[in-house]
Amino acid sequence: MPLNPDVEAYLDLVGAGRSAGNSCVMHEMTPDQARQQFDESSKLMNLDDIQVQRVKDFPISARDGHALPARLYVPQAPSGQAGGALLFFHGGGYVVGSLDSHDGLCRRLAVESGVAVLSVAYRLAPQWRFPTAFEDAQDAWAWLHSHCHELGLDRGRLAVGGDSVGGSLAAALAIDIASRGELGPCLQILLYPVTDASCTRASHDAFARGYLLEKDTLQWFYQLYQRTPQDRLDPRFSPLLATVPSHVAPAWLLLAQYDPLLDEGLALASHLRAANVEVELQVVDGMTHDFMRMEAVVEDVALIQQSLGRRLGEFLSTQAIVG
Repeated sequence: MPLNPDVEAYLDLVGAGRSAGNSCVMHEMTPDQARQQFDESSKLMNLDDIQVQRVKDFPISARDGHALPARLYVPQAPSGQAGGALLFFHGGGYVVGSLDSHDGLCRRLAVESGVAVLSVAYRLAPQWRFPTAFEDAQDAWAWLHSHCHELGLDRGRLAVGGDSVGGSLAAALAIDIASRGELGPCLQILLYPVTDASCTRASHDAFARGYLLEKDTLQWFYQLYQRTPQDRLDPRFSPLLATVPSHVAPAWLLLAQYDPLLDEGLALASHLRAANVEVELQVVDGMTHDFMRMEAVVEDVALIQQSLGRRLGEFLSTQAIVG
């Protein structure tokens, strides 16, 4: 299927900006410049009229005492019964991204699902290198798990998810928790995740340039996050390389047709299925990487967000009560 017309128009706008010298690809910037550009472009893609009943910003303390910014979206008044929640990690290659860059997506998922969404901003590279982001994800999960009672949540109805490297963190976290035999999430929502930073696949070359996420930018991200190239072989960096316990939570994978990460997403689906993990896979035609944040510029995205949110709410409502 050809590129979605709205996506194509957006890519043309991005290309025109680069040709005019108003912007450039991320790997030609400093990390601070890339963060600023990412935040500015996010304002164009996020809708600002998605009303959530309660949104609260607060810090979560990591294992070393560092305060991780967190934002809780509560879409409805307490019902008296413990509900579900999604722990969400934003994308951005471990280098860019924030609570604000993914605010619109988190609001939409909360409103459509009817469950709480906790978005946590892990520390970014190169100031903080591997495995800091993964350990921050672990600490965010531990915080949520231990605060369920006061938040009115059921520990048996917690999902983890994220987009791009946020999806990588969610997948690696689910595998890690299951490997330790602890009560983990009941669902993974993985939006075009990074799954294997150790090699190059056909889709990396097929969509290397001109499809929003550049192949060279991916390598730039990984180089800024890693301590040494060997880090890329660690399952906490590349969850596709992990040994997967059969009791890992079911995974919903949404991939994009025109994405350098397409092949590694498909490989993760096969890897999980080989371990008898239930996987629901959807490759969204006509879309590029990061499409789930494009609600303001791509008409079809709103319907995809709504469908995902509603199905999340329905799924969590069917899970056994743990308390």
